[in-house]
Amino acid sequence: MRRIERGARFLGVIALLERLRGRSRLAHWMLTLFSIHDMEGLVALDVPWWSYDAIERVEAFLAERDGAARVFEYGAGAGTIWLARRAAHVTSIEHHAGWGYQVQGLVQRLDGLAPVDLRLVFPDSSLSEASEYIAGRTREEGNSFRGYARSIETDGESYDLIVIGGRARIGCLKHAVPRLAPGGMIVFRNTQRARYRSAIAATGLRIERYRGLSPSLPIAQETVLLISDPA
Repeated sequence: MRRIERGARFLGVIALLERLRGRSRLAHWMLTLFSIHDMEGLVALDVPWWSYDAIERVEAFLAERDGAARVFEYGAGAGTIWLARRAAHVTSIEHHAGWGYQVQGLVQRLDGLAPVDLRLVFPDSSLSEASEYIAGRTREEGNSFRGYARSIETDGESYDLIVIGGRARIGCLKHAVPRLAPGGMIVFRNTQRARYRSAIAATGLRIERYRGLSPSLPIAQETVLLISDPA
């Protein structure tokens, strides 16, 4: 990809896409393909890792709250910065130390962000947990993310927006729903995966599905928004 990017810059393609990105979703998406492994590139493009239609919907949701929303996020990254530009406070949970420190470095360097409380919560090696807390990826197989999923309970707060994009997402959803403020919204990434469907349906929340182009990914992805009733 780096070699392709160098060629695109030489030919003036990147410069053209930069000029068009503010008014063309396709141009913006094409630029993100060059930042698939570059968090700072995605931060510069001011985009989280959700489908574009979901991004627009969440941005409108936050704008309606005039920057006063309190946000909880499972899985730090470029989305943390995007949220901190639009909310009053962001609490972000991350399980990978190196990645977490990289995000924290960006938070400290960038201006105009709301306070970000980035917390590292590591998995443990318990093998007796319910399946929703067990990581499915090979390098983390057998690790329990119960503490990670329950970290939303630590402060006893409710949140206007909760983002689920990290590990053990079904377990995270289980603990997120009781912490959602009236009229609040949960963003759930990559819901095209069949294993998430029953857990999402069981929440009883209103479901909005947004499938289509997503930053840095060459194929369509789905993001689900779960919305609670107002008080």
